[in-house]
Amino acid sequence: MAIQFGTYYTLILAAIVLLVGKFLVRRIRWLREFNIPEPVAGGLVAALLSWGLNAAFGIRPTFDSSLQTAFMLVFFSSIGLSANFAKLREGGMGLIVFLLVVVVFILVQDSVGVALASALGLDPLIGLIAGSITLVGGHGTAGAWGTVLENEHGIRGAVTLGIACATFGLVIGGLIGGPLAKWLIQRNNLHGPQGSGDTGALEAGTPNFEFPHKTRLITADATIETLALFAGCLAFAQIMTELTAGTAVQLPTFVWALGGGVLIRNVLDYIFNFEVFDRAIDVFGNAGLSIYLAIALLSLKLWELAGLAGPLVIILGVQTIIMAAYAGFVTFRVMGRNYDAAVLCAGHCGFGMGATPTAVANMQAITNQYGASHKAFLIVPMVGAFFIDLVNAVAIQVFIKFFG
Repeated sequence: MAIQFGTYYTLILAAIVLLVGKFLVRRIRWLREFNIPEPVAGGLVAALLSWGLNAAFGIRPTFDSSLQTAFMLVFFSSIGLSANFAKLREGGMGLIVFLLVVVVFILVQDSVGVALASALGLDPLIGLIAGSITLVGGHGTAGAWGTVLENEHGIRGAVTLGIACATFGLVIGGLIGGPLAKWLIQRNNLHGPQGSGDTGALEAGTPNFEFPHKTRLITADATIETLALFAGCLAFAQIMTELTAGTAVQLPTFVWALGGGVLIRNVLDYIFNFEVFDRAIDVFGNAGLSIYLAIALLSLKLWELAGLAGPLVIILGVQTIIMAAYAGFVTFRVMGRNYDAAVLCAGHCGFGMGATPTAVANMQAITNQYGASHKAFLIVPMVGAFFIDLVNAVAIQVFIKFFG
């Protein structure tokens, strides 16, 4: 028996999930010690409750997916709107190096998936589904490429399989990032700036999302202006998605939302000399991030994950180990073996197994405890949300041509 929750009820339940997560993280010591993000903690409780209702009474709650998509686009738009060229230049060589590290990881992730699938007697393309298609790509990429694999390569149930793998990655990415970064910080005796950033004034140039619980003073006028900017980003994303559908430059809608934000922000900055209100963008972006994650985990169907085939569970388990090992021994060392590198590792685990919102939540959990990491919050959102999707699309096409 399916129970459909409409838009308003979905939003109410998402808010409850966030409040429960906040309560649990504050009251349960090991959640704080392992830096589990609040949306992940509350979302897993909701998912377990849904699983219990399904197991006991056959009830399958479903939630308004359009609301989840809308808040995801708001989050990615906020990344673009906060990325003026001055901030991108500030990312500098670190952004390029981190991008190269992640590109190599995509090749490793797909190679591991294909090799394990072949060794277990599966179609090698199933290894791609349990590789960067779903883990780096997330639910949107899983749906898009799953359709291609079903229609053009005869992989039955590729979309369902992809959604299940992406869901697994979203949860695991939120569970391993914080503990890994904490282990690196303690093992190497690293220290962030003094204080967690939750009190005192924000520094000039502080990247968005860095201090989600920080009080930000905004006005009604700034709120209206910011809403208009977000509406512009979403309109641009919708237009470009429709114009490029079926072409060589077809990209996920959230990439166009981010690109629209970058375009609008820098046109206003450098052509019209209009001062964009970063604090309002930060508030909207953090709210969008939290609600998106809450709805994503609220919609988690654990009974579908329980039905994954044994070989696929093996592949995903190995991918989790590979992700943690690569971040801890490659990403951390290449990025400088310092505190910023440890926070970058938390972010890498987030979008390497799940999605960019998970990466940001992972980093927030670390910086709330150990202190700010401006470098990580400049680099990870842009790499995880924009550059990596372009690289991933090319890598997937190459692997499909070779093994398809």
